[in-house]
Amino acid sequence: MLLVIALGGNAILQRNQPLEAHLQRENIRIAAESIARVALKHQVVLTHGNGPQVGLLALMNQAYKEVQAYPLDALGAQTQGMIGFMFEQELRNYMPGRKVCTVSTQTIVNTDDTAFKNPDKFVGPVYTREEAEVLSESHTDWTIRQDGNYYRRVVPSPQPKEVLELPSLKHIVGSGDITVICGGGGGIPVTRDATGKLVGVEAVVDKDRASAVLAEGLNADGLILLTDVPAVETNYGQPDSKKIRSATPDAFEKFPFAAGSMGPKVESVCRFVRSGGKFAAIGALDKAAEIITRDSGTFVEAKVEGGIGYY
Repeated sequence: MLLVIALGGNAILQRNQPLEAHLQRENIRIAAESIARVALKHQVVLTHGNGPQVGLLALMNQAYKEVQAYPLDALGAQTQGMIGFMFEQELRNYMPGRKVCTVSTQTIVNTDDTAFKNPDKFVGPVYTREEAEVLSESHTDWTIRQDGNYYRRVVPSPQPKEVLELPSLKHIVGSGDITVICGGGGGIPVTRDATGKLVGVEAVVDKDRASAVLAEGLNADGLILLTDVPAVETNYGQPDSKKIRSATPDAFEKFPFAAGSMGPKVESVCRFVRSGGKFAAIGALDKAAEIITRDSGTFVEAKVEGGIGYY
């Protein structure tokens, strides 16, 4: 099968972990081992988040006053190179002799997207309430919102319209034996100006939404979103919550999910299946192989008996 697999931010940095390079490398090594077990049997196009990393670069930006801060699109490009390099190296270590390549990708967005008026994409590290209040005073151009028991910076996350490098990616995937790393951080957000020239946009594209667009364009068999939960729950954290085994897009979308976290994942898997994809799934990072065999994860498919099933 041709699979697009999107790794959540926890694949690179666990919540509350310091933004240390050696910790990110270790987490990527663990993720690469899980992905390699799938890539040895199926063709994989790997995408990944970059929230903590782009947030760290933004903080570094603020610390050095000798030059103007670099925009988010440029920071996103930097994270694609750094994270892509680490994943490519570790995948090669787990799959000696196999072909792996990293492709920097740009994602077309519209500048009139309503997201620019309502930022909701979390980036950077987590803060306590007290730390968030201090940051709000010192960074007046930032928007900070609650993320669970903590607080994080949020930035605009416009809808992805097109992956600019899709024709090149089709060519690479057409070889049938190359594992591709691309779409890092949802892709570098760009738009076209009045003359048709490409220009960067101050935003971060949600990597799950961009992965769905990519999977559609590649005519992938499946879209798998790996995160920090074994399955999606109906009422997360509450006593009456149930783990969902499978659901149709219509049944899945009836449940309320957080806009800044699970919401985009549900939206993305439903979009992919409605566009003709055979299946989509959401599950735990270390259960990638088990998701393929349907022993773990939440599946979304066009037809499910009763519309929804539970574990």
